[in-house]
Amino acid sequence: MFIKLTKDQQQIMISDIQYFFSQERDEEITEFAAERVLDFVKESLAPHFYNAAVLDVKHVVEQQFSSLEDEILTLERPIKR
Repeated sequence: MFIKLTKDQQQIMISDIQYFFSQERDEEITEFAAERVLDFVKESLAPHFYNAAVLDVKHVVEQQFSSLEDEILTLERPIKR
């Protein structure tokens, strides 16, 4: 998977998953089971969020480019004939 996590990031996420299962489902899961959940999220769900973020960035860049283009055009000088 293209998402690289540090050991610390992964451990925090695994703990968060265990906490979620404990609080929301009243179920204790092992670190291994939580790691499997994290792997599923990374492989199956994260690409959807990633692609949505890419589209958001694309729109922001397009808006900034359009604004920049407008500002550049204000620098043009009329040509007398």
